[in-house]
Amino acid sequence: MAYCNPSSDQKLDEMASMEVGSDKDVKVHVFSSLSELIEKLHEKWSPVKKKPYPAMYSSVFGGIILDPAMMVIPIDDHMVHRGHGVFDTAVILDGYLYELDAHLDRFLRSASKARITLPFPRSTLRSILVQLTAASQCKEGTLRYWLSAGPGNFLLSPAKCPTSAFYAVVIADVVSQCKNGVKVITSTIPMKAPQFATMKNVNYLPNVLSIMEAEDKGAYASVWVDDDGFIAEGPNVNVAFITNDKELIFPSFDRILSGCTAKRLLELAPKLVKQGRLKSVKTANLTVMEAKGAAEIMYIGSTLPILPIIMWDEQPIGDGKVGELTMALSDLLWHDMVAGPNTHRICVPY
Repeated sequence: MAYCNPSSDQKLDEMASMEVGSDKDVKVHVFSSLSELIEKLHEKWSPVKKKPYPAMYSSVFGGIILDPAMMVIPIDDHMVHRGHGVFDTAVILDGYLYELDAHLDRFLRSASKARITLPFPRSTLRSILVQLTAASQCKEGTLRYWLSAGPGNFLLSPAKCPTSAFYAVVIADVVSQCKNGVKVITSTIPMKAPQFATMKNVNYLPNVLSIMEAEDKGAYASVWVDDDGFIAEGPNVNVAFITNDKELIFPSFDRILSGCTAKRLLELAPKLVKQGRLKSVKTANLTVMEAKGAAEIMYIGSTLPILPIIMWDEQPIGDGKVGELTMALSDLLWHDMVAGPNTHRICVPY
């Protein structure tokens, strides 16, 4: 049996007394009209000169919203209170959407795994996303979109939700190459089981805790290791390695999220093999020891698109500097983003 010492009891009593006393001074406002509520919502955004979210689409409203104060979703949406939702993204660069179709295909695979039916056909979803980007007038940033089981109640089962819901937001942001290296750690937060790791669902609590753990240790982010001791992924990025023999290796995608940008890099990297700069490009299982012994390591993700890793668990990677081949791959991918084929870049009709 555990006992509290008298000083602890006294502190608890004082805290309880303070809470009870403060309750008497709290007067919760009741909004008497819709116009009053809207005015309150606008107070947050009125001092902001450049809105970070220039446009949102909501299937609940059935259209595009340009007022950030109105960019809300229902609290009884099952994505909010049950985490029953999936999402994906695409980069907006120079007025083009990069790899939208690849991301949209993965989005539909995630929806199928999460057993969420589409409110519209794929072609309609794609058209909405392109029109949303055009309406935003944003030429650089990200397009993020979600599919949820929908609003309707607070039950565990979505069976009585009238329909699924589709949301999307354009986020104005700077997209550029990362040329400075970062420090990472091995995460101690358990990673998702393959069934959930291979779908891009909204349950990102393990990812959040993994990032916070890294930040607590002065690192940028972390790397997950699976139950078999093989390298998996970062909290919201893929990771790749260049060995001392100049082999570019990606961890196998069978138990982690299949990164659209990583897969595109797999298609582009053989160009460096033809130039004799890389020996080979492949996916394989890597142990922690093998991974830390790599000459170069990098994160790969849509908004990075490549971020060099120069230190891992306080151990320098290679010579502890940004690698030449990492930057060569970064240049290759960046060129694809700004001047690649139309099959991978959609010109937005602003």
